[in-house]
Amino acid sequence: MIEIKDCVMAYNDTVALDGISLTIPDGCSYGLLGANAAGKSTLMKILCGIYKQTSGSVKIDGMDVYDNAEMKSKIFFIDDETIQFSSMTLKEMKKYYSAFYPDFSSELFDRLVATVGLPTDRKLHTFSKGMKRQAVMICGVSCRTRYLLIDEAFDGLDQTMRSIIKKILIDAMLDNELTVIFSSHNLGEIDEFCDRAGLLYNGKVVFDRELDDVESDIVKIRAAFDRDITADDLPDIEILHIEKSGSLTEIIAKGGTAKVRTAAEKLSPKFMDDIRLSLKEIFIYEMEGVGYDSSKLDD
Repeated sequence: MIEIKDCVMAYNDTVALDGISLTIPDGCSYGLLGANAAGKSTLMKILCGIYKQTSGSVKIDGMDVYDNAEMKSKIFFIDDETIQFSSMTLKEMKKYYSAFYPDFSSELFDRLVATVGLPTDRKLHTFSKGMKRQAVMICGVSCRTRYLLIDEAFDGLDQTMRSIIKKILIDAMLDNELTVIFSSHNLGEIDEFCDRAGLLYNGKVVFDRELDDVESDIVKIRAAFDRDITADDLPDIEILHIEKSGSLTEIIAKGGTAKVRTAAEKLSPKFMDDIRLSLKEIFIYEMEGVGYDSSKLDD
C-alpha cells in the first residue's frame, strides 16, 4: 500500500506539491491526471525515491523510499524521457537491470522482446519513439517489481503501439499482482485502463475516487417541465449543473440515478430521460468551482 500524507515539495519559491494526501491500495491501476505543471511527475519521483519531499510522509508498505535500497528494489519508474538509454542496446539493458533487481526474469524479458519483435543489438537512439517506449516497458515488467510507475505512458504513441503496451501491462498485473501508477493528461486512457484516478491541480489533490463509483454517482437528466426549474426546486440532491435549452432542462447531480430521478419526478415532468456522462463531462462538472481549466485535458 502507498500512503501519502500532507506531502509538500518546494523548490525555492515554487511549491510543486502543496500538502497532498493519497492512499493507493495494492493491485490497483491508478491514474494521476492533470495538466502540465500540476505536480504529477514530481510526485512520481518522490514515490520512487529520486526526490525527498520537503515535509510530510510518503511510505510504501510502511517504509520510507528515499535512500532505502530495499524499498527501491520493489519499484520501477519509467520516465517520460528515454534519453538516458540512448547508447545502450536491449542486451545491455537486460544485463544492467538484472544486476539491480533480484526478481528480474530473463525468460519474461526474452519472451516479450520476441513477441514485439524488437532488435536486441541496435542502440536505442536508432529506435522510434514507440520502440523506445516498448523497450523500457519490457525492462520494467521483467524486473517483476511490486510497483510500476509510468510518467505519460502512452504520450505520442500511435494506436497500435498503445495496444501493445497496454497488453504488456495488463498481463503483468494479472500475473504478478502488480500495482501500476501512471500519469496522464488524457482522460480516455484513464477511463480505459484505471480502477481509480486522482486529479492534481496546482500541486493539490482535488479529486481521488474509484472510477466505478464516480460514473454511478453523477447523473445527467434531461426533462421537460411546465415551468423553469432551478436548483432550489431540488433541495434533496446536490446539483452540479442545471441549464435550460429550448423546451428541455438538463440537470447534472450527484446521488445516483434512482435518487436524482425520484427528486425530478416530484416536479411532474412531461418527459424525462437519463443520459450517460463521459468521464470528461464528469470531471468538468465535479471540478466546477475549484478553478480547474478542463481545456487542458485531452479526450
